Amino acid sequence: MKLLSFLLLAMLPFITVAQTGIITGTVRDRNTQEPLIGVSVQLVGAQLGTVSNESGAFRIDNIPVGSYTVQSSYVGYETLSKFNINVTAGNVQILNFELAPAASQLQQVEVVANRRTSAAVADIVTPLSVQSLSTEEIRSNPGGNFDISKVVQVLPGVATNGTGGGSRNDLIIRGGAPSENVYYLDGIEIPLINHFTTQGSSGGATGILNVSFIEDLKVSSSAFDARYDNALSSVFEFRQRYGNPERFSGNVRLSGSEFATTLEGPISPKTTYLVSARRSYLQFLFKLLDLPIRPNYWDFQYKVDHKIDSKTSLSFIGVGAIDEFSFGVPRNSTPENEYILRSIPYNNQWNYTTGVALKRLVQDGYVNLALSRNAFDIDLEKSEAAERVNEKVLTLKSQSRETEHKLRLDVNKYRNGFKYAYGVTGQHVQFTNDIFSLVRQEVRDESGNLVQPALTVDYNTDLSFFRYGAFGQVSKSVLDNRLGLSFGLRTDMNTFTEEGQNPLNTLSPRLSLSYIVTDKWSVNASSGIYYKLPTYTVLGYQENGAYLNKEADYIRSIHYVLGTEFLPRQDLRFTLEGFYKDYGNYPVSLRDGISLANQGGDFGSIGNEAVSTNGKGRAYGAEFYVQKKLTGTVFSVLSYTYVISEFAGTDGRYVSSAWDYRHLVSGLLGKKLPRNWEFGAKYRYAGGAPSTPFDLEASRRNYASLGVGILDYERLNTERLRPFSQLDVRIDKKWNFNRITLDLFLDIANVLASNTPGFDRYTFQRNEDNTGFATTDGSPLRLDGSNAIPVVLKNDDGNLVPTLGFIVEF
Repeated sequence: MKLLSFLLLAMLPFITVAQTGIITGTVRDRNTQEPLIGVSVQLVGAQLGTVSNESGAFRIDNIPVGSYTVQSSYVGYETLSKFNINVTAGNVQILNFELAPAASQLQQVEVVANRRTSAAVADIVTPLSVQSLSTEEIRSNPGGNFDISKVVQVLPGVATNGTGGGSRNDLIIRGGAPSENVYYLDGIEIPLINHFTTQGSSGGATGILNVSFIEDLKVSSSAFDARYDNALSSVFEFRQRYGNPERFSGNVRLSGSEFATTLEGPISPKTTYLVSARRSYLQFLFKLLDLPIRPNYWDFQYKVDHKIDSKTSLSFIGVGAIDEFSFGVPRNSTPENEYILRSIPYNNQWNYTTGVALKRLVQDGYVNLALSRNAFDIDLEKSEAAERVNEKVLTLKSQSRETEHKLRLDVNKYRNGFKYAYGVTGQHVQFTNDIFSLVRQEVRDESGNLVQPALTVDYNTDLSFFRYGAFGQVSKSVLDNRLGLSFGLRTDMNTFTEEGQNPLNTLSPRLSLSYIVTDKWSVNASSGIYYKLPTYTVLGYQENGAYLNKEADYIRSIHYVLGTEFLPRQDLRFTLEGFYKDYGNYPVSLRDGISLANQGGDFGSIGNEAVSTNGKGRAYGAEFYVQKKLTGTVFSVLSYTYVISEFAGTDGRYVSSAWDYRHLVSGLLGKKLPRNWEFGAKYRYAGGAPSTPFDLEASRRNYASLGVGILDYERLNTERLRPFSQLDVRIDKKWNFNRITLDLFLDIANVLASNTPGFDRYTFQRNEDNTGFATTDGSPLRLDGSNAIPVVLKNDDGNLVPTLGFIVEF
């Protein structure tokens, strides 16, 4: 508070009586990306507005601070509104409009356009299973703590592994694994969006992306555009804004767990930049809470936009992270703390993505060319849990790196009502993995006879191969623009797997339809076949110097979706959808006989084992979604999803997958209050996660070495945790000064301190002086654990987590 008081005093000289802000941006044709001249841009309910110039640019000055709906309209185009645009005295608000041609060229812009027609034409490729979030909705999300992965949990069909007690950002879309999602930042794929990622998955502990960069987010959970490969459950399209073209500006954010700064401005009249860095100090917070883990991280992000000429632009982007996961000695040696120390490996990793995207306007359209490189390096280490020897006995040691060089070229055209695109992709993959992992320890009886042989994973792989693909997509509205049709086709190949170079094996057609029943009501349907290459940890697995998974097939998922959308007015939207996903060629562990979809997610890696890709699965259910945009002082979201997710192993029997939560409910309420106060509340509910009981005998024999219990896969997911429920709230107060805005916020996660159901933890009882494990006979722990005293710890705690911080915009 002393620091806050100092900042307030320092800024007093800049206070003015009436504070104003600026909105600037561009207006373009959605289909051709050509700038539109003379477009009217107005603030709804205020006598303020302007028109776009010859470059499609606009600027509105002297806007009283507050929240506005900004509307752009133009003869021959559908009117487009952006809601909850927060104007402050600090940063310039940058908006970019992309207008779609109207169904009737004679429709008057003064009248609210046929919005059902607008939706069908503007998003004809993916007319359903699509949700979007604006920058303000992301920034002010209660409990989100500026983390994209937490923010999207308000959308229908979205769950995270945190609902099972893991407190992680593993995004589970419509019952699919986290590895089934793909992420694109300004058209460049970024494999990871979380710190402390699990190798072979895409989840992690907390998000990497800086929300100050993001202009909007589009999430598609089906009907994927054919230009995107490797997606089975969702495609996340993050669009970043460009930097302030007028002056140096930025923001500084300080909270209870991190410090972040973002800087932006012009380099030249044709070039702008955005750059940011963030540093956590979670290790100090965890030490204060007397937790043995000490996580800390850095992340960095940049974007440089350069306009070569009126037709050609370049964007340079980059994002990266450095993660360190170590341990400290807790003040109180509780069974829970001892379990954490012995079950979680040391985890140090770094990753980055950097690339350049070129956009060239051509006749009736535009061409995109993107070149990028991404790398992910992860080191894991864990020692034997029992203190039988003075030296460290490793049970896990892994050093792995994934590197990809990617090229993507697509041509996009709009002519005579047809919207079509085609292109190619290619990448070079390098994967190295030097791993030793004890899966099961050796056990002998009192006579020295072998009862259980040791099982280890021990190999060093160096993999290098190419991946490539091609796609085409065409869309058209017919029947007086009431019926929208879209057809796409894609194929993907690789030079590693035995059948990887046959384009027919991954030929993936997809079809979408959207029919406008009335001006406010439409019916939509889609079906498509989608393919994904197994993870590199699967492809790189070796035994005796041979790659055992070269026969692996691409994982296949066939989607069937039917839905309806109702828009009674401009700011209110209802959707109802039913979906069915049929999985084939899913990897199944030859060691355990279970589908990799039932391995869940944890810190470390998955997939380092021999598999057969003959598994099957299914996920199906229904979603209901209501969204009320901010037009007065209130905005809200409500969604309910019923989903069943089941996968089969080698026995062909369907069982609940690790992602089978059944019931998902989420709600969000935001309220703008007088004197620049804001209040928000978010509620989430999820049915109990599937749970597998321990094999008590195998756990007793192996815990001393592994530090974790062994699950009984004969009873795979036959139990369930209690349902998950959590309420988060957030309060903001803003002060506007001359070119400076101070936002003081209090974000409270789990305000009701509800218990978070988690999986049981198997351990051995410690002796009284905590120097080792207690035994039934007082003698040292035997190798087979037969004289240990087992303890199963319940994992059902719930903590209220307040975050107090401030943001200074300048």
